[in-house]
Amino acid sequence: MASIRSTISAKQTRMVIAKKITINKRFDGMPKPSDFKTIEEELPPLKTNEFLAEAVFLSVDPYMRAYAHNIPLGATMVGTQVAKIIESRNEKYPVGKHVVGKFDWRSHTISSGLPSHVQGAGNAPAPYLVPDLVAVSGAAGAVGSIVGQIAKIGGCKVVGITGSERKGRFLVDQMGFDGFVNYKTDDIAQKLDQLVPEGIDCYFDNVAGEISSAVIRHMREYGRISVCGSISSYNYDVSDPPRVSVVQHHMVRKQLTMKGFQNYLYQDRASEAFQKTLNWLQKGKMKYCETITEGFDNMVQAFIEMLQGKNLGKAIVKV
Repeated sequence: MASIRSTISAKQTRMVIAKKITINKRFDGMPKPSDFKTIEEELPPLKTNEFLAEAVFLSVDPYMRAYAHNIPLGATMVGTQVAKIIESRNEKYPVGKHVVGKFDWRSHTISSGLPSHVQGAGNAPAPYLVPDLVAVSGAAGAVGSIVGQIAKIGGCKVVGITGSERKGRFLVDQMGFDGFVNYKTDDIAQKLDQLVPEGIDCYFDNVAGEISSAVIRHMREYGRISVCGSISSYNYDVSDPPRVSVVQHHMVRKQLTMKGFQNYLYQDRASEAFQKTLNWLQKGKMKYCETITEGFDNMVQAFIEMLQGKNLGKAIVKV
């Protein structure tokens, strides 16, 4: 946690020495600790309509690896966090409330509360306040396990694809999935024939590559594909992406629909999502699992271990 020093003026109640983690070298395959650099900086006094947020939880996500090649060397690594507002000159963001924002890998952030441009990652929505219970709960689980549980609540048969027996048993025994495919040991096509001989109606794609090509071949007519990520390609050189089997034939023959999915496009429904998720959690209809790493200075370690698949559920750094 960055240090907060004594008052220096009437306009600035705190002098904050914040930490940020920047990209020091271009990644070559799996990121290494030496690819990053931690820098301390003194934050300026707040201006009108600004607020100061102190990181509480930093989200650790695969997409960060995909965006890294577009981020200039020396710039702060991209990311989202849950932060607590500790000083404010913006009445929309009162002190003591929790906020979710694209504040990157920083211990403290000054924000105007407006949408912003994130280096290497495009436009980011305005930070938004979250209900206190949600902030305390740690914001539920990882994308795949949550998607599967929502599908089960909706009455679907759900099959997960994962990289170990341990994670597969977790999905079935703890999260209520109907089955799983271990892509490292199973013949994916044969296992899908066994688990879903009737075919697949909906596919939520986090990985891309040959895994997704195999799933698409097993889809039924008029099936729908929501593309949320392409983890299988993230550690490849962006100038030489992996080659995969062609899927257009199956897209045409089965009249499939594929659409990209980014949650910020549905920002106006964030409150609805929080309330529904909280209701399901309280009623025991949904569970979550987190891998929590303690300490801002361990953010790089948590990021690398997440890319290595060592986390179970949502990977989070608790500051």
